[in-house]
Amino acid sequence: MISFTCDYNEGVHPDILNKLIETNLEQMPGYGDDRFTVSAIEKIRRATACPEADVFLLVGGTQTNATVIDAVIPHYAAVIAASTGHIAVHESGAVELGGHKVITLPQHDGKMRAEDLKDYMSRFYADASWAHMAHPEMVYLSFPSEYGTIYSRRELEAIRDVCKEYELTLFVDGARLGYGLASPEADLDLPALAQLCDVFYIGGTKVGALCGEAVVFPRGNAPKHMFTIVKQHGALMAKGRLLGIQFDTLFTDDLYMRISHYAIDRAMELQEMFRDKNIPLFIQSPTNQQFPVLTAEQMNKLEGKVAYEVWDRFEDGRAVTRFATSWATPEKNIKELSKIL
Repeated sequence: MISFTCDYNEGVHPDILNKLIETNLEQMPGYGDDRFTVSAIEKIRRATACPEADVFLLVGGTQTNATVIDAVIPHYAAVIAASTGHIAVHESGAVELGGHKVITLPQHDGKMRAEDLKDYMSRFYADASWAHMAHPEMVYLSFPSEYGTIYSRRELEAIRDVCKEYELTLFVDGARLGYGLASPEADLDLPALAQLCDVFYIGGTKVGALCGEAVVFPRGNAPKHMFTIVKQHGALMAKGRLLGIQFDTLFTDDLYMRISHYAIDRAMELQEMFRDKNIPLFIQSPTNQQFPVLTAEQMNKLEGKVAYEVWDRFEDGRAVTRFATSWATPEKNIKELSKIL
Protein backbone atom coordinates (compact mmCIF):
# COMPACT_ATOMS: atom_id res chain seq x y z
CA MET A 1 0.00 0.00 0.00
CA ILE A 2 1.19 3.52 -0.77
CA SER A 3 0.44 6.30 1.69
CA PHE A 4 -0.42 9.98 1.44
CA THR A 5 -1.86 10.18 4.97
CA CYS A 6 0.64 12.71 6.36
CA ASP A 7 4.00 14.36 5.81
CA TYR A 8 5.88 12.22 8.31
CA ASN A 9 5.18 8.73 6.98
CA GLU A 10 8.91 8.16 6.60
CA GLY A 11 11.53 8.31 9.33
CA VAL A 12 14.28 10.83 8.67
CA HIS A 13 16.20 12.34 5.77
CA PRO A 14 19.24 10.17 4.87
CA ASP A 15 21.70 13.05 5.42
CA ILE A 16 20.50 13.35 9.01
CA LEU A 17 20.53 9.60 9.57
CA ASN A 18 24.08 9.36 8.25
CA LYS A 19 25.20 12.18 10.54
CA LEU A 20 23.54 10.51 13.55
CA ILE A 21 25.35 7.26 12.75
CA GLU A 22 28.66 9.02 12.10
CA THR A 23 28.58 10.80 15.48
CA ASN A 24 26.86 8.05 17.45
CA LEU A 25 29.84 7.09 19.65
CA GLU A 26 31.12 10.63 20.10
CA GLN A 27 30.64 11.70 23.71
CA MET A 28 28.80 15.00 24.07
CA PRO A 29 27.20 16.97 26.91
CA GLY A 30 23.42 16.91 27.20
CA TYR A 31 20.54 19.38 27.20
CA GLY A 32 21.70 21.34 24.17
CA ASP A 33 25.26 22.08 25.29
CA ASP A 34 26.72 19.95 22.48
CA ARG A 35 28.58 21.50 19.57
CA PHE A 36 25.91 20.58 17.02
CA THR A 37 23.15 22.41 18.90
CA VAL A 38 25.39 25.48 19.22
CA SER A 39 26.10 25.30 15.49
CA ALA A 40 22.43 24.78 14.60
CA ILE A 41 21.39 27.83 16.59
CA GLU A 42 23.96 29.99 14.81
CA LYS A 43 22.83 28.69 11.41
CA ILE A 44 19.20 29.43 12.24
CA ARG A 45 20.15 32.94 13.33
CA ARG A 46 21.85 33.47 9.97
CA ALA A 47 18.97 31.93 8.00
CA THR A 48 16.46 34.21 9.73
CA ALA A 49 18.76 37.27 9.59
CA CYS A 50 18.27 37.62 13.35
CA PRO A 51 21.73 37.60 14.96
CA GLU A 52 20.26 38.31 18.40
CA ALA A 53 17.57 35.61 18.22
CA ASP A 54 16.94 33.26 21.11
CA VAL A 55 16.57 29.74 19.71
CA PHE A 56 15.37 26.65 21.58
CA LEU A 57 15.07 23.10 20.24
CA LEU A 58 11.99 21.27 21.54
CA VAL A 59 10.86 17.70 21.01
CA GLY A 60 7.55 18.07 19.10
CA GLY A 61 4.77 20.32 17.85
CA THR A 62 2.15 19.93 20.56
CA GLN A 63 4.76 20.36 23.30
CA THR A 64 6.06 23.42 21.50
CA ASN A 65 2.66 25.09 21.16
CA ALA A 66 1.73 24.44 24.78
CA THR A 67 5.14 25.48 26.10
CA VAL A 68 5.45 28.71 24.12
CA ILE A 69 1.93 29.83 24.96
CA ASP A 70 2.34 29.06 28.64
CA ALA A 71 5.75 30.75 28.75
CA VAL A 72 4.81 33.95 26.95
CA ILE A 73 1.41 34.92 28.33
CA PRO A 74 0.32 35.18 32.00
CA HIS A 75 -1.52 32.32 33.67
CA TYR A 76 -4.87 34.16 33.41
CA ALA A 77 -4.54 35.00 29.70
CA ALA A 78 -6.17 33.48 26.62
CA VAL A 79 -4.93 32.87 23.09
CA ILE A 80 -6.90 33.64 19.90
CA ALA A 81 -6.89 31.19 16.99
CA ALA A 82 -8.89 30.44 13.88
CA SER A 83 -11.62 27.86 14.50
CA THR A 84 -9.59 25.35 12.47
CA GLY A 85 -6.34 26.16 14.28
CA HIS A 86 -4.35 23.17 15.42
CA ILE A 87 -4.41 24.17 19.09
CA ALA A 88 -8.21 24.48 18.91
CA VAL A 89 -8.89 21.15 17.21
CA HIS A 90 -6.11 18.58 17.12
CA GLU A 91 -4.05 18.95 20.29
CA SER A 92 -6.33 17.23 22.81
CA GLY A 93 -6.82 20.38 24.86
CA ALA A 94 -3.09 20.69 25.63
CA VAL A 95 -3.25 24.49 25.78
CA GLU A 96 -6.35 24.44 27.99
CA LEU A 97 -4.62 21.93 30.26
CA GLY A 98 -2.08 24.65 30.91
CA GLY A 99 -4.88 26.98 32.01
CA HIS A 100 -5.21 29.09 28.86
CA LYS A 101 -8.56 29.40 27.11
CA VAL A 102 -8.43 29.15 23.31
CA ILE A 103 -10.75 31.77 21.80
CA THR A 104 -11.71 30.90 18.25
CA LEU A 105 -12.53 33.26 15.39
CA PRO A 106 -14.11 32.37 12.02
CA GLN A 107 -11.77 30.69 9.57
CA HIS A 108 -11.56 31.66 5.91
CA ASP A 109 -9.90 28.89 3.91
CA GLY A 110 -8.23 27.92 7.18
CA LYS A 111 -6.95 31.42 7.93
CA MET A 112 -7.77 34.22 10.36
CA ARG A 113 -8.60 37.68 9.03
CA ALA A 114 -7.31 40.89 10.55
CA GLU A 115 -10.83 42.38 10.34
CA ASP A 116 -12.27 39.59 12.48
CA LEU A 117 -9.46 39.99 15.01
CA LYS A 118 -9.98 43.76 15.16
CA ASP A 119 -13.74 43.31 15.54
CA TYR A 120 -13.32 40.81 18.38
CA MET A 121 -10.85 42.98 20.29
CA SER A 122 -12.93 46.14 19.93
CA ARG A 123 -16.05 44.31 21.13
CA PHE A 124 -14.09 42.74 23.98
CA TYR A 125 -13.05 46.10 25.42
CA ALA A 126 -16.44 47.67 24.69
CA ASP A 127 -18.00 45.13 27.06
CA ALA A 128 -18.30 46.68 30.51
CA SER A 129 -17.66 43.24 32.00
CA TRP A 130 -14.44 42.51 30.10
CA ALA A 131 -12.51 42.08 33.36
CA HIS A 132 -14.70 39.04 34.06
CA MET A 133 -13.74 37.41 30.74
CA ALA A 134 -10.69 35.43 29.63
CA HIS A 135 -8.22 38.13 28.66
CA PRO A 136 -6.68 37.66 25.17
CA GLU A 137 -2.95 38.32 25.06
CA MET A 138 -1.77 36.21 22.13
CA VAL A 139 -2.73 35.45 18.52
CA TYR A 140 -1.87 32.00 17.19
CA LEU A 141 -1.52 31.37 13.43
CA SER A 142 -0.44 28.30 11.48
CA PHE A 143 1.76 28.76 8.41
CA PRO A 144 0.60 26.88 6.38
CA SER A 145 -2.92 26.57 7.78
CA GLU A 146 -4.65 23.26 8.45
CA TYR A 147 -6.05 23.53 4.91
CA GLY A 148 -2.67 24.05 3.32
CA THR A 149 -3.27 27.74 2.66
CA ILE A 150 -0.71 30.42 3.45
CA TYR A 151 -0.81 34.01 4.65
CA SER A 152 0.49 36.67 2.31
CA ARG A 153 2.84 39.34 3.57
CA ARG A 154 -0.01 41.86 3.45
CA GLU A 155 -2.30 39.58 5.49
CA LEU A 156 0.36 39.05 8.14
CA GLU A 157 1.15 42.75 8.27
CA ALA A 158 -2.53 43.54 8.85
CA ILE A 159 -2.76 41.00 11.69
CA ARG A 160 0.49 42.26 13.18
CA ASP A 161 -0.87 45.82 13.18
CA VAL A 162 -3.94 44.72 15.16
CA CYS A 163 -1.68 42.83 17.56
CA LYS A 164 0.41 45.95 18.13
CA GLU A 165 -2.69 48.06 18.72
CA TYR A 166 -3.98 45.71 21.41
CA GLU A 167 -0.62 44.52 22.77
CA LEU A 168 -1.10 40.93 21.61
CA THR A 169 1.86 38.60 21.07
CA LEU A 170 1.89 37.16 17.54
CA PHE A 171 2.89 33.48 17.53
CA VAL A 172 3.29 31.51 14.28
CA ASP A 173 3.11 27.72 14.35
CA GLY A 174 5.57 26.58 11.70
CA ALA A 175 5.20 22.81 11.96
CA ARG A 176 5.06 22.79 8.15
CA LEU A 177 6.92 26.06 7.68
CA GLY A 178 9.23 24.81 4.95
CA TYR A 179 6.29 23.72 2.80
CA GLY A 180 4.69 27.13 3.23
CA LEU A 181 7.80 29.11 2.34
CA ALA A 182 8.49 26.84 -0.65
CA SER A 183 5.02 27.37 -2.09
CA PRO A 184 4.91 29.12 -5.48
CA GLU A 185 2.41 31.55 -3.96
CA ALA A 186 4.57 32.53 -0.99
CA ASP A 187 5.79 36.13 -0.91
CA LEU A 188 7.65 35.64 2.37
CA ASP A 189 10.97 34.13 3.37
CA LEU A 190 12.39 33.29 6.80
CA PRO A 191 13.80 36.78 7.50
CA ALA A 192 10.52 38.44 6.51
CA LEU A 193 8.50 36.11 8.73
CA ALA A 194 10.87 36.76 11.63
CA GLN A 195 10.28 40.49 11.31
CA LEU A 196 6.49 40.11 11.29
CA CYS A 197 5.96 38.03 14.42
CA ASP A 198 7.12 37.89 18.03
CA VAL A 199 7.84 34.17 18.14
CA PHE A 200 7.62 31.31 15.64
CA TYR A 201 9.00 27.86 15.17
CA ILE A 202 10.65 25.98 12.36
CA GLY A 203 9.11 22.54 12.08
CA GLY A 204 11.46 19.62 11.80
CA THR A 205 9.21 16.62 12.48
CA LYS A 206 7.19 17.13 9.28
CA VAL A 207 10.06 18.47 7.19
CA GLY A 208 12.75 15.82 7.15
CA ALA A 209 13.69 15.40 10.81
CA LEU A 210 13.02 12.39 13.00
CA CYS A 211 11.58 14.77 15.59
CA GLY A 212 11.99 18.29 16.85
CA GLU A 213 10.98 21.92 16.38
CA ALA A 214 13.17 25.03 16.57
CA VAL A 215 11.52 27.90 18.46
CA VAL A 216 12.77 31.35 17.46
CA PHE A 217 12.35 34.55 19.46
CA PRO A 218 13.71 36.80 16.70
CA ARG A 219 14.65 39.85 18.77
CA GLY A 220 16.19 38.02 21.73
CA ASN A 221 12.81 38.41 23.39
CA ALA A 222 12.49 34.99 25.02
CA PRO A 223 10.77 34.93 28.42
CA LYS A 224 13.04 34.82 31.44
CA HIS A 225 14.13 31.28 32.32
CA MET A 226 12.74 29.85 29.06
CA PHE A 227 15.03 26.82 29.35
CA THR A 228 13.50 25.96 32.72
CA ILE A 229 9.96 26.41 31.37
CA VAL A 230 10.73 24.07 28.46
CA LYS A 231 11.90 21.42 30.93
CA GLN A 232 8.83 21.87 33.13
CA HIS A 233 6.66 21.10 30.11
CA GLY A 234 8.51 17.89 29.23
CA ALA A 235 9.71 19.39 25.96
CA LEU A 236 13.44 19.26 26.70
CA MET A 237 15.50 16.35 25.39
CA ALA A 238 18.30 15.13 27.65
CA LYS A 239 20.26 13.90 24.62
CA GLY A 240 20.04 17.33 23.04
CA ARG A 241 22.53 16.22 20.41
CA LEU A 242 19.71 14.35 18.67
CA LEU A 243 17.93 17.63 17.95
CA GLY A 244 21.11 19.62 17.42
CA ILE A 245 22.47 17.26 14.78
CA GLN A 246 19.16 17.24 12.93
CA PHE A 247 18.76 21.01 12.72
CA ASP A 248 22.44 21.54 12.04
CA THR A 249 22.08 19.22 9.05
CA LEU A 250 18.79 20.73 7.89
CA PHE A 251 20.41 24.17 7.84
CA THR A 252 23.54 23.06 6.01
CA ASP A 253 23.62 23.74 2.27
CA ASP A 254 19.99 24.90 2.37
CA LEU A 255 18.75 21.32 2.87
CA TYR A 256 15.59 22.46 4.70
CA MET A 257 14.33 24.53 1.77
CA ARG A 258 15.56 22.12 -0.90
CA ILE A 259 13.55 19.22 0.48
CA SER A 260 10.58 21.53 1.06
CA HIS A 261 10.61 22.52 -2.61
CA TYR A 262 10.72 18.84 -3.53
CA ALA A 263 7.52 18.20 -1.55
CA ILE A 264 5.80 21.14 -3.23
CA ASP A 265 6.79 19.86 -6.68
CA ARG A 266 5.16 16.51 -5.87
CA ALA A 267 2.06 18.26 -4.50
CA MET A 268 1.65 20.27 -7.69
CA GLU A 269 1.91 17.04 -9.70
CA LEU A 270 -0.75 15.56 -7.44
CA GLN A 271 -2.96 18.62 -7.90
CA GLU A 272 -2.59 18.49 -11.69
CA MET A 273 -3.39 14.77 -11.71
CA PHE A 274 -6.66 15.32 -9.82
CA ARG A 275 -7.63 18.10 -12.21
CA ASP A 276 -6.83 15.98 -15.27
CA LYS A 277 -9.22 13.36 -13.94
CA ASN A 278 -11.92 16.00 -13.27
CA ILE A 279 -11.70 15.36 -9.53
CA PRO A 280 -12.66 18.62 -7.82
CA LEU A 281 -10.52 20.14 -5.08
CA PHE A 282 -12.34 21.25 -1.94
CA ILE A 283 -9.88 24.11 -1.48
CA GLN A 284 -7.10 25.54 -3.60
CA SER A 285 -4.04 24.67 -1.54
CA PRO A 286 -0.65 25.89 -2.80
CA THR A 287 1.29 23.70 -0.39
CA ASN A 288 1.88 20.02 0.31
CA GLN A 289 -1.65 19.19 1.49
CA GLN A 290 -4.26 18.59 -1.23
CA PHE A 291 -7.99 18.10 -0.59
CA PRO A 292 -9.75 16.27 -3.45
CA VAL A 293 -13.45 15.49 -3.21
CA LEU A 294 -13.78 11.79 -4.03
CA THR A 295 -16.87 9.77 -4.87
CA ALA A 296 -17.71 6.52 -3.11
CA GLU A 297 -16.71 4.67 -6.28
CA GLN A 298 -13.29 6.33 -6.36
CA MET A 299 -12.70 5.57 -2.69
CA ASN A 300 -13.63 1.95 -3.31
CA LYS A 301 -10.93 1.81 -6.00
CA LEU A 302 -8.38 3.02 -3.48
CA GLU A 303 -9.44 0.59 -0.77
CA GLY A 304 -6.48 -1.50 0.39
CA LYS A 305 -4.15 0.14 -2.15
CA VAL A 306 -3.80 3.79 -1.14
CA ALA A 307 -3.89 5.33 2.34
CA TYR A 308 -5.18 8.89 2.80
CA GLU A 309 -7.33 10.83 5.27
CA VAL A 310 -11.06 11.58 5.16
CA TRP A 311 -11.85 15.06 6.48
CA ASP A 312 -15.57 15.37 5.87
CA ARG A 313 -18.43 13.42 4.29
CA PHE A 314 -21.42 14.49 2.24
CA GLU A 315 -24.83 12.82 2.24
CA ASP A 316 -24.38 11.69 -1.36
CA GLY A 317 -21.41 9.50 -0.39
CA ARG A 318 -18.69 11.89 -1.53
CA ALA A 319 -15.96 12.88 0.89
CA VAL A 320 -13.42 15.64 1.35
CA THR A 321 -10.11 13.82 1.59
CA ARG A 322 -6.55 14.87 2.31
CA PHE A 323 -3.48 13.71 0.42
CA ALA A 324 -0.15 14.98 1.78
CA THR A 325 3.23 14.92 0.10
CA SER A 326 6.57 15.28 1.86
CA TRP A 327 10.31 15.54 1.39
CA ALA A 328 10.30 11.78 0.68
CA THR A 329 7.23 11.22 -1.52
CA PRO A 330 8.33 9.10 -4.54
CA GLU A 331 7.15 10.31 -7.94
CA LYS A 332 6.17 6.73 -8.70
CA ASN A 333 3.54 6.86 -5.93
CA ILE A 334 1.70 9.64 -7.73
CA LYS A 335 1.83 7.69 -10.98
CA GLU A 336 0.52 4.59 -9.19
CA LEU A 337 -2.32 6.60 -7.64
CA SER A 338 -3.21 7.95 -11.06
CA LYS A 339 -3.24 4.45 -12.52
CA ILE A 340 -5.54 3.13 -9.78
CA LEU A 341 -8.00 5.99 -10.21
